[in-house]
Amino acid sequence: MPALSAQPDMDLMKQVNRQFITGVTVVTTRDAGTPKGLAVNAFSSISLDPATVMVCVQHTSSTHDCLFRADHLAINILSTDQLDVVTTFARKSDDKFADLEWEPGPYGSPLIARSSAQMEVEIRERLQASTHTVFICRVVHAAVTENPPMVYASGKFFDGGALAPLG
Repeated sequence: MPALSAQPDMDLMKQVNRQFITGVTVVTTRDAGTPKGLAVNAFSSISLDPATVMVCVQHTSSTHDCLFRADHLAINILSTDQLDVVTTFARKSDDKFADLEWEPGPYGSPLIARSSAQMEVEIRERLQASTHTVFICRVVHAAVTENPPMVYASGKFFDGGALAPLG
């Protein structure tokens, strides 16, 4: 029996992860009244009853600490016409909201216009997982539009509304 490696090669793990198609989100909050946010693809629904979701944010992100301090955050599921938004939020910038149309949700978290769907959530748990914090959140507000979602795979963005069903 071959010896098992304690950790797979990082390049191999990148290749493996590229095979998994994810949605594209921008997670937002307000820090002392100033809107903050970052692009996140580590998002998942946990439960429908009660409506519970999770997002993972790397500790080194410039947005991590304000999210960690927040009571609420928003998860904006981006649509196919928001390449400009994901490009802005994937980079470091002092004011990512400068030319962005958004409105505060019921608890003040920024909800980005043109998104496919939006949720505002109450942070219930903050779990430390090595290099990331996993935020476990209860959904307190949700909205959906007709805009098809953007998806990400193999380092590229795709039209989630144009996927062909199997069978």
